Amino acid sequence: MCTVVIEVPADESAPTRVLAVRDEDPNRPWDPPGEWWPAKHPGTLGVRDRRANGAWLAVAPDRGRLAVMVNRAAEMAEPAGGFTSRGGLVLDSVAGGALVDPPTAAPFSLVEVAGSASFVSAWDGLTLRRNRLTPGIHMLAHHDVDDPRSERIARWLPEFRALAGAPEAEWRELWLGLLARTAELSPSDDEAIVRDNRPLGYPTLSLLACIAEVSPGVDRGGVGSRGAGDTGAGDAGALVDLRWAPFTEPGSWGTPEFATA
Repeated sequence: MCTVVIEVPADESAPTRVLAVRDEDPNRPWDPPGEWWPAKHPGTLGVRDRRANGAWLAVAPDRGRLAVMVNRAAEMAEPAGGFTSRGGLVLDSVAGGALVDPPTAAPFSLVEVAGSASFVSAWDGLTLRRNRLTPGIHMLAHHDVDDPRSERIARWLPEFRALAGAPEAEWRELWLGLLARTAELSPSDDEAIVRDNRPLGYPTLSLLACIAEVSPGVDRGGVGSRGAGDTGAGDAGALVDLRWAPFTEPGSWGTPEFATA
């Protein structure tokens, strides 16, 4: 299952940093970050799942928004009409939409950056919880935020936290260097971030990594508010710097070459 690392700055004028590794079935078709939804979501860039036409990760640069989806380790009976796409929730998020409670999707954790604020919405099939992240570096896998039940979090979160506040010119290299070091583990190791989940009964392997920085702009004063402390529509003038790289061999770090989306 996917992994997300996020650094929320104490200074709300500073950028938020995000590293996300996507685990998926290599046989499920997908597209790299691009403007795949020009009619409904103009200006939105995202990693598209072709089958459901949703996004695993998406950004709206002119709105200062980023959202990324992580599946949860929770059991839920599928409704008669089937689950709705979790990828659609990612696109709705960067458009400023609110989650329906209860969601009609399978269990998930949705990481959202909206200008200077960051949130995680967790749906376990019974309860939807949405919490604003406190300043600092956090990590999310298939349980809750910073949850040591996820072995990779227990192993690597302290090392990511040691990189908090890294200089602008160095942070990407430092974070990706640490991610490369985590990949020295076997991809089927419970502590691995670059993963092969097949021994656990899932047909998924790590396929790509995204690293992003969301820089807040001038606050629009709560237009489209979704909750206390959330500006909803993001910040005017905000920028999103998104870079990504596929893994040449699924489940293996190799020598990924990052490009700007």
